[in-house]
Amino acid sequence: MMTLLLLLSACGGGGGDGETEAADLRDRYHDCAGCAMEARVSCGQEGLLWEAELRCDYVPGGESTVEVLSPEEIAGVWAVLSDTDWRLEYQDASLNAGTLSDEEISPAACLPRLMSALRDGWLLEENREDWNGVPCLRVTVDQTGVKDGKILSTVWLDLEAGTPVRGEIAVDGAVILTADFTSFSFYDTMAQ
Repeated sequence: MMTLLLLLSACGGGGGDGETEAADLRDRYHDCAGCAMEARVSCGQEGLLWEAELRCDYVPGGESTVEVLSPEEIAGVWAVLSDTDWRLEYQDASLNAGTLSDEEISPAACLPRLMSALRDGWLLEENREDWNGVPCLRVTVDQTGVKDGKILSTVWLDLEAGTPVRGEIAVDGAVILTADFTSFSFYDTMAQ
């Protein structure tokens, strides 16, 4: 009986440190006034790969903006997103790559959704994992969709800087959007 208790306590001790590490990193996102980032966002739809380089200014609870940097055909298109809706701003060009799932997640919403997930998603798992040679904390969180679809966001956070390196959004088990971050910075952080 005593051996069983020692084994169980040893198993529980390692998980607590990981949970604390994940909570500490996620607190930075929950408490921040916003952040600016750039990433290569891709999605697969009907056997075709769509890819764009996006710049995003994320403002929690306010309006976030996403600008297309490339491809050239739609560079300069702006999407303005809030918690309830989003709109495009640019002559007759369109950023919408079509409906990617029953949850209607657009590539334009990828970066703001990943930040929202880090702030408010239900933590499902976390572990240390390298991404392209960068030591990271891999965090997967759940945000049930408006149509009750299972939306999981996975983000690889650089252990040293605490900033995202890679992100994925999956709906009902299928990864529909990926983001490879090329730059990231926090706005000022609210006082504790």
